[in-house]
Order: sequence, then C-alpha cells, then structure tokens
Amino acid sequence: MKRLVSSALSRATKYLGNRNPFPQPMDPNEHTVWLQDNTAYRPKGGDGSTWEAEFVAAFFVKDPNRRALTKMVASIADQLDLAQGDESEETIAKRLEPWTTEILPGHTVRINIGGTHDAKLGPGDRSGVSKNVIPMEADKAEDGDTVDSHAVGVDTHPMTTTYVEAKGWAVISDIDDTIKITGTGDIGAVMRSTFVDEPTPVDGMPAFYAHMHKTLDKAPVWYLSASPYNLYPFLHAFRNAHYPPGPLLLWNASWMDVSAFVLALTKEPERYKCDKMRELHRNFPDRRFVCIGDSTQRDPEAYAQTCREFPGWIRAIYIRRVPGGSDGSKTAPERFEKAFEGIDRGLWHVFDEPAELYERLDALVAGDPSGTRDGTGEAPPPSQPEQKSSCVLL
Repeated sequence: MKRLVSSALSRATKYLGNRNPFPQPMDPNEHTVWLQDNTAYRPKGGDGSTWEAEFVAAFFVKDPNRRALTKMVASIADQLDLAQGDESEETIAKRLEPWTTEILPGHTVRINIGGTHDAKLGPGDRSGVSKNVIPMEADKAEDGDTVDSHAVGVDTHPMTTTYVEAKGWAVISDIDDTIKITGTGDIGAVMRSTFVDEPTPVDGMPAFYAHMHKTLDKAPVWYLSASPYNLYPFLHAFRNAHYPPGPLLLWNASWMDVSAFVLALTKEPERYKCDKMRELHRNFPDRRFVCIGDSTQRDPEAYAQTCREFPGWIRAIYIRRVPGGSDGSKTAPERFEKAFEGIDRGLWHVFDEPAELYERLDALVAGDPSGTRDGTGEAPPPSQPEQKSSCVLL
C-alpha cells in the first residue's frame, strides 16, 4: 500500500520539479539513483575564494520491467541474427535494463561530498532528473583537482567533481567513432557495438588523450555526445577505463525507447551540441577550448558554428576522418571546406591517425595557432604571443 500511495503522489506532483511540496526520499530497497560527474566553478559575483557545482541525479525504480526486457532482448538478438539462447543475450539484457526501468519523479537522496559534508539532491522532475547547485567546501582546491561523492546508504557508483578555474585550457570531445568504435551510420554495427560487444577505444586515442591531459595542465574534458542518458553507466565505465575524467553530456531524449536511440544517431542533432557548447561558454568564456570529433555526424558543422559564434574561444578543432559510408560525401574534402568556410585554415585539421595530432597540439600550446609543418618540411616558427582570436569571420 505504501508503494502505491508513493507512486500516486509522484505522478501527481512530477511536473513540479524542485518546487514539489511533497518530495519523497528514495528507498534503497526499491529505488536506485545515478549520480553524474560534474565540474565545480567559481560563482559569478563571488569573491574568488569559493566554489559551487551543479549536481545532477537521475532516479529510477530498481527493477526493470522483465516482460518488456525479454521482448527487447529477443528483438535485438533477432536483428543481429543471433541464435536463440546465445550467450550474448545476457550482455544485451544488462545493457537494455535502463530502457525498461521506470523513471522516478519527485524523489530525493542524500549524498556525501568528498567525505566532508552531506547535501540533499532532488526532487527529480517528470523525467526523474534533478539539478541542484551546491556550494563546495574546498578553499584549497586547485584547477584540475577532483573529489568523489557518493549516495548515503545507496549502493551506486560515486560521482567525480573536477574543479575548473575561469581560465586555462579545456577540451570538448565527441564519443561515438571519435574515441569509441561505434559504427555510426550502420544500424547493425551500432546495435552490436552498443549491446553485444565489449566497448573498444579508437586505436591510439587513449594515448593521445593522456598526452593531451598532461600537456594542457590537466585540462577539464567534457564528453559531448548524441548518445542517450540510458547509456550513462555503460559509457561511464568505458571512459573510466580509457580516458581522463570529465562529465558525460548525453542526450536526454529516449527513455524506454531504443528506436529513439537509433534516431538520435541518424537525425544528427547539431542543434543539441551547439546548445550545450553555448552553456559551456556561459560558464567558461575565458577558457581556451580544443574540440575533437569525427566525420560520421555533424561535428565539423557544430564546432564551426560555435567557432563563428564565439570568436577566439575555440583554439583548435580536430576531426577524425572515419572510413566507409555509402557515397563518400562525409569524408570528401569539399565537405570540410564548406563546413569550415570563413574559419582560419590553421585552426582545424582532419586526421586519419591520432599520431598526427601530437605535434599540432604541442605547437598550439607553445603559441603557434596552426600547430603544424607547412608541407615544406620546415618546422613551425618560434613561439608567438597567444592570439586573442583564432576564428576569422568573413
């Protein structure tokens, strides 16, 4: 009876979000929560000695809908031509659970931040997601430092907060086919790499990201992807295994609908990525950003649009040329020339192997905006004073 009353109350108040007058604490026996990695920043108008961060939590009923899960597993196994009872079905079921788990509006959870103090997150909105801005007790924190927080009394993965000062280097990185092999453009390849195969990093990218993280003085990394939040645990574990820490900015667009996941990858949400980059610009307008993406979707166009919108904010754009495709139009030189029309040619580079990027990045940090040899075999010129604007608008 208690659960029925709680569910009815949640449904009645789910549209109120943080204004919900009847929030309910989550029950660890019946509910679960995902805590999402974030960044701490200096609040605007502050005295420069304090930090705050937006903490995002997603609440769910603990057990998936088993009937729906069984049907979805069978459907995907059939699409991938797997034999009935194939051992891969267990992996498929585990990764599909977020698509068959009911979201939980109107609930709260207590977290412990870095072992120093507790705070309450929630209540979640109608999507079961809460966002709370919380002061951080970290007077001695430095740029690039991290701190872990965990839900009190709840068995779930911790979240990592990265402290980010107003100035310095920063990175925006795509995920699918930029740092992880997904097979975007081939629905069968996407389904297999997402629900069956062990996630595989793009060859050479973990080493380059480690080099970049060191070269850019532990620069924060935001992983910006069109993949839906259903994949957060899957992608979080992949990132932890291969890449520097950083928030996963995923698309909150497809709960309990796998078809919407495929749609997200085929609709090429350029607007979504540009909106997220505008949010980053609002919080960190004085950071110098390196953007990394690939040719399978609209990363070149999204990065170029943002570059034009905020001249000087983006200092380098690296696009991985992914082989394949039906007509070769996505990897044609004309596509990139059109996407980056009006932008300094020294700012963007299309690469086939990550090894091409080391010299460019090192030269960028040394002060050379083009970061490359000019094709004559001559080394880049000596370090120059940092340019105030790297985007050239026509």
